[in-house]
Amino acid sequence: MNHLLNKVLCLQNTRTLLGSTSFLQNYVLTTQMPLVVLLTNREYRSMPTHGVGKYRHLLSKSLPKKKKDKIQMKQIKAATDTKFGILNVCVSGYDMTLVEHYSQYIHNLCNHLEIKVDESYALPTKSTEVMVMQDQGTKMYVDGVLKTHERVVQISEMKATLCPVFIEVLLKNQPEGVLFCVKQHTEADFQARFKARPELDGLIAKISN
Repeated sequence: MNHLLNKVLCLQNTRTLLGSTSFLQNYVLTTQMPLVVLLTNREYRSMPTHGVGKYRHLLSKSLPKKKKDKIQMKQIKAATDTKFGILNVCVSGYDMTLVEHYSQYIHNLCNHLEIKVDESYALPTKSTEVMVMQDQGTKMYVDGVLKTHERVVQISEMKATLCPVFIEVLLKNQPEGVLFCVKQHTEADFQARFKARPELDGLIAKISN
């Protein structure tokens, strides 16, 4: 008798549980509950992360930055019977775009003709003031400032038989308003790459004395 009563009570409990769950499902579906409320009920919020998301221990330790050494002048190669030494192809003009594009053209031409290009660099821009005198008077005033841009393509070991062809191609493709010249590289050309700082040089001289 007790066994039957227990079975009946279990069946009644399961029916009530099923009824309550169906009621809750219908209530959730019928009522417009915000999605944020449903998503915030996370069971893992109180669980420890154990360093999840940390990545700094995986990165390699960065070495301290070294100071850049000063540019040292390379040894000037001497010319031979069949090859030139180090030559500088200097391009200058007032329009920086034309000067830059022409120097790039010279660099690509050297690569096409298999002429060794040691380096390509820009020289400091030079500014020239144009002074004009007034019609009635002796005072001068600045009418304009002209900026001269210069690029250098340094080549070496060019064959003597290839030099006339190289210069002829450059002359035929020279843009208007751009000057270029080919000269042998010297120590003065290397020093011209750097801006003169007389004040700093004077202080260094005082300290050394």
